[in-house]
Amino acid sequence: MTTSSIDPRPFNPMASPWRRRRWLGTTAVALVAPWARAQFRVEVTGVGTQQIPFAVAPWRVPGGLPQDVPAIVAADLVRSGLLRQVPSQLQGLDETTRPDLAPWKAQGVDALITGSVRPLADGRFDVRFRLWDAVRGTDLGGQSYPVGAGQLRLAAHRIADYVYEKLTGERGVFATRIAYVGEQGGQYRLWVADADGENAQPALTSREPIISPAWSPNSAQLAYVSFEARKPVIYVHDIATGRRRLLASFRGSNSAPAWSPDGRRVYATLTLAGSSQIYALDLDGGQPQRITQTGGIDTEPVFAPDGKSVYFVSDRGGSPQIYRMTPDGREVTRVTYDGGYNISPAISPDGRHMAYVTRQGGAFQLRLMDLSSGAVTALTDTQADESPSFAPNGRLIIYATRAQGREALMTTSLDGRVKARLNAQGNVREPDWGPWMA
Repeated sequence: MTTSSIDPRPFNPMASPWRRRRWLGTTAVALVAPWARAQFRVEVTGVGTQQIPFAVAPWRVPGGLPQDVPAIVAADLVRSGLLRQVPSQLQGLDETTRPDLAPWKAQGVDALITGSVRPLADGRFDVRFRLWDAVRGTDLGGQSYPVGAGQLRLAAHRIADYVYEKLTGERGVFATRIAYVGEQGGQYRLWVADADGENAQPALTSREPIISPAWSPNSAQLAYVSFEARKPVIYVHDIATGRRRLLASFRGSNSAPAWSPDGRRVYATLTLAGSSQIYALDLDGGQPQRITQTGGIDTEPVFAPDGKSVYFVSDRGGSPQIYRMTPDGREVTRVTYDGGYNISPAISPDGRHMAYVTRQGGAFQLRLMDLSSGAVTALTDTQADESPSFAPNGRLIIYATRAQGREALMTTSLDGRVKARLNAQGNVREPDWGPWMA
């Protein structure tokens, strides 16, 4: 990593040349559902969002259950931005009862979720649910998950995925995972958490900075940059075993890893030639292959989902802008023109949109570009956004920011109207949303 000639701020080891945001306090208004205070806060901005109204009937659950399964299900669905919970005082129902749906329909409920959690003789719990179409009066199915106490949250996320797919026709992402870096008390931790930010587990703890976590396409590994060697080097970390191996420790800086869609290569920013350039690294070893050939800074590569193009940030035009090229470094075209400072590209799973961070005055804010038309939508009005990453279904974006005087881990819908603040550990940096789990 080097300091850009167009960015006079001193080198910060917690950033690529342009990534670090400036910490400025902001103000946000949060609308908090009473049952969700322990889960997340949902901030709704704008009007006219079309959302499917649903209700969760009180479930039959044993006392002292370590997780509030129906509350987690509801929280997931609300956070999607496409569903809206209708509070109800109607009777509790488990999955075995055929409900009278007329009163629920009269309350404006389109879909009703009933269920139960029952202890099993072996110490596990049987989590069951059923989904009802209150408008048509039909049974939309249900499932059963026999799980241990430590998997109750996962069962709730899978229920939310089922409900979401039945109601929207799209696959849910609630049972996926996120990764991010948290710093607290001089220690840096690479956290792996549920998609709602809960159940965070440290994959790595270090006294030296950790940056740029990137999920492998099969969700089994994370590539990241560590400063344990007193310089940035890239590791690949196996999530299940905790084992890791060194991928890049070449002369100078090794940073900004990005997986190819087939999982066989990692593109990264190296300074082997003096300036920051993009190289391809074979996971089986061998010498890095130089991809970009400029004398300036080329960094933050990210593959398009089809693997046919790579987006990256370069100052070759005089200021940091986002470009696109073929994986061999040819056919380079500029993508961003609006504004003089655009960084951190993330491409949606369907290849239609690009999220990125732009600098407006002294503020770093999240934007969304329609790649076919070039139309840009402002998703935030905060001051310190960074590191956008799409959910696997492309419906939500996770990012880090500073809100209400605190660092925050947030998700936003693609229109920017529905935002959720996730629980996070320490000072939050550089989230990455993992793929669907194999």
